[in-house]
Amino acid sequence: MLIRRIDVTRLEDCLALAAGRKWSPEPHKWGLLFEIGDVYGIDDPDGGLAGCVVHTRYGKQLSGIGMMLVAEKFARQGLGTQLMKHAMAEAGTDSTWLTATDYGRPLYEKLGFRPIGDSYIYRGEFRPPAAGVSLPASTKDLEAIAALDAEVFGAPRPEVLRRLPVFAERLVVIQGTGGIRGYGAAWRNVDDTVIGPVVADNESMAKDLISDLAAGTSLPVRLDIDSTHPELREWVEGRGVGRGMRTTVMVHGASLPGDRSRLFLPLSVATG
Repeated sequence: MLIRRIDVTRLEDCLALAAGRKWSPEPHKWGLLFEIGDVYGIDDPDGGLAGCVVHTRYGKQLSGIGMMLVAEKFARQGLGTQLMKHAMAEAGTDSTWLTATDYGRPLYEKLGFRPIGDSYIYRGEFRPPAAGVSLPASTKDLEAIAALDAEVFGAPRPEVLRRLPVFAERLVVIQGTGGIRGYGAAWRNVDDTVIGPVVADNESMAKDLISDLAAGTSLPVRLDIDSTHPELREWVEGRGVGRGMRTTVMVHGASLPGDRSRLFLPLSVATG
């Protein structure tokens, strides 16, 4: 079956495919993925999509793969393997990153991905903390945010950061010695507010960013926290946010670049 790149005109087909696999429809996130990444699909002869996958490339160093979906009626026919191989070949980066459910992990291991940790979804009402020290980001801050992000993430993300002020409901920064030393964003998903990305010099600063972003929403919050930040996970649970689904963080090729100790929350697990 032919794999080809699709554009935002197929958004409704992607949402229908996700709903068919009991995934939440997330039009706002999908809209961003079409803007910053490459979405590949296989047409269902009866209409809609038989499968899809998204890869987001960050220069030659790194790519993220997410939203790998195959319609139930085409399950176990090799479409997932074809989609993954195609996305990896098209990305052509030194390292490829994804998070895997227990169901999908065997496929990724067969393709050479190796586990490097776990990621946990935290979702719930965030009990109001004391006021933090962040400030709303301005247009003059964007260059400094991009420089800090590239240092921590290990690869430039100009397409992401150019769209982040519009995509997110709130974008805040923390000033430190020499300029901006932390930033964070919060964006509306279907029925919650996702907090991420959060980049900061230390955990205390990350907590301030998360606190301020959570205080700015009346909705439940969602945070994706990996196993390298156990104290942050404990703190979030202490604020009343419950731990949910666990996925496995996996990488193919070179180790992840950058200083991941300062990347506290991703934009999403589909993008890194």
